[in-house]
Amino acid sequence: MNTEETKEKIAIPRATGLLVIVVENSNPNGDPDQESDPRRRSHDNRGMITGVSFKRKLRDLVLRKDELVWPRIATEYGIKDNNGSWIKDNLEFDILEQRDIRSEVNQMLNNNQFDVFKNRFWDARVFGNTFLEEGVSDTIRSGVAQFALAVSVSPVRVHRLTKTKLAPAQSSRQGEEGPSRGMAPLAHRVVEHGVYGMPFFINPTGAQGKRGTGCTPLDIALLLKLIRYAYPHTKSDIRPLVEVRHAWYAEHEDDLGSFSEFEFFEKLTPRRKGGDKEKEKPSVSGLPLTDQYEVPDKMPNEFRGKLKNGKLYDLCIELPEWCSQIKGDGRNG
Repeated sequence: MNTEETKEKIAIPRATGLLVIVVENSNPNGDPDQESDPRRRSHDNRGMITGVSFKRKLRDLVLRKDELVWPRIATEYGIKDNNGSWIKDNLEFDILEQRDIRSEVNQMLNNNQFDVFKNRFWDARVFGNTFLEEGVSDTIRSGVAQFALAVSVSPVRVHRLTKTKLAPAQSSRQGEEGPSRGMAPLAHRVVEHGVYGMPFFINPTGAQGKRGTGCTPLDIALLLKLIRYAYPHTKSDIRPLVEVRHAWYAEHEDDLGSFSEFEFFEKLTPRRKGGDKEKEKPSVSGLPLTDQYEVPDKMPNEFRGKLKNGKLYDLCIELPEWCSQIKGDGRNG
């Protein structure tokens, strides 16, 4: 099959996924309403990670084109400039949600350059956007890929510590030079240990029609490829130990849907070991994950038959076969 025939047959699939995220002594998503405490539900203390937080990590990997991840992936997928090398500032894979870009976007939309807008911003094509401007009626409102709120399997325990910092450029007394010690009371706020499930969805409907985002199969292949790198390549002092342990992904036989997404999540979400009382206790750091949780590593046979080709993928290990078929094609061929 030649390249043109391959591209004609590839389409964005209807797919459902579940990220199993493990957190240890880290803050995976601070709550600004609680002085940046890790997010927790008020009624049962189960931890939360917003889809917005996870998508920010993916956006940063695409935005930072002079770092490690983008050059590697861009080369692999044949994203090239006119000189035939991977492009550092490729405007077809720019990021809408970045600083100091609002006036430029306003100009595009106010001049009815909506096709230019769609062709430029990868995250607008994939996730959609709410960049609504007065007088513009054709702005994207919903994207192809959606990441839902992640909730921890069990309640999580939050530890708070005061941080100290030596500030050599400051002085302990006014008018004097020399080092002083800065204090940040309770600045270190982390989840001791938690396992979270984050559902995500790929829906080709968002790419189609007059109000479609212009998303392509290559855009989605990039998204699926980036998931495993989201946390290890965006580490910070407060978030050193967060990992996508599994990124379960399955495609539907029919774009209208061939299985229950709720049932899909139920089959693959880890469960706390022990009795009912144990399940309501936070897990702890320093113990193997499987000592505290039952972590499914496959789909039961009775449900597998509802998946396209009976295939369940872990995106941390492998991508769907069609992702490799579009390598080297570029965004527009």
